[in-house]
Amino acid sequence: MSLIEVSLDKAFEEYEAKFKALSDKKRLHIMNILTEKGKLCVCDLIPLIDMPQSKLSYHLKILLDAGLIEKETRGTWSYYSLNNQEVEHLLSEELCCLLRR
Repeated sequence: MSLIEVSLDKAFEEYEAKFKALSDKKRLHIMNILTEKGKLCVCDLIPLIDMPQSKLSYHLKILLDAGLIEKETRGTWSYYSLNNQEVEHLLSEELCCLLRR
């Protein structure tokens, strides 16, 4: 495999993880809340998403691993916010360029 093919394969894997993260309605709902409310603690998200903390943490981890949200730890609390730069990047023309000739 050439260096270009390896690079493309890695890029495709990263996009796959991002799109898998986006393919769940609950995770889209979480992202929507973070868009509207800004940086929130898990304890503030629980009543807004109506989901047990363990399930919410699972979905936050997937979004975090995909780079779609960011986490800031303050003491024992973690605050989550939308990674606007990554979301804009994902929705940009860059992906289209990978698929153009």
